[in-house]
Amino acid sequence: MDDQMQVEFEKSKTGDKDERYEAYQHILKVTEQKVDWAYDVWDQLLNDLTHKDNHQRSRAAQYLANLAKSDPDMRIMEDFPKLWEVTKDGKFVTARHSLQSIWKVGIAGTPQKDMVMEYMIERFKDGTEEKNYTLIRNDILQNMRNLYDHLNDESIKQTALDLIDTVDDKKYSKKYMNIWK
Repeated sequence: MDDQMQVEFEKSKTGDKDERYEAYQHILKVTEQKVDWAYDVWDQLLNDLTHKDNHQRSRAAQYLANLAKSDPDMRIMEDFPKLWEVTKDGKFVTARHSLQSIWKVGIAGTPQKDMVMEYMIERFKDGTEEKNYTLIRNDILQNMRNLYDHLNDESIKQTALDLIDTVDDKKYSKKYMNIWK
């Protein structure tokens, strides 16, 4: 990792509000593509998933999701449950930001896609007792749409449509279908 990226990671934790946000944006932009330094920060990001500061947890989750495509050793397959836990964070905004980025793990390869889909399907089906579960379901379906748009895998679309068919509330069923129009 070059010095500039090290500085960006440091700023994303310790800078003032504007510096943190700029560093966060920069890191997300850089990690949209494969990078060769993912493992330089991987373990620290795993640790930060349980950081006392919810902003740190959220950023760590988003960075790891982006870095999954830069993970030739497929560490994400073992570390994913830790990442997934942040999607259930006590701070709903942290949970939601983490959940909204989780689809990016799925573009790293077929095993990663299958794992992410499995977790999302289970949560969609079994998460109705969660607070704000309709928003969580919406995010899950949007994640599936993002995966579908990226991978053009018809099975993802069919899975999403099948899940929507299980929703009894017409208002939400219609809202969810709008994601697939």
